[in-house]
Amino acid sequence: MSFALYMVGFVIFLGGIIWGAVVAGIPTLYIAIGSLIILGIGIFSAVGRTRGKDPS
Repeated sequence: MSFALYMVGFVIFLGGIIWGAVVAGIPTLYIAIGSLIILGIGIFSAVGRTRGKDPS
């Protein structure tokens, strides 16, 4: 559940960045490339922060 909550917050954050980039007049191709990179970083960090500890 915390992974989904983390990703929802990250998607809202990413949406704000995209909106700001569109308003600033950045070309759509650069926005798409940057968004995919940031989304990948968000997934990696969400998995790292919400992964349970090994019970060893």
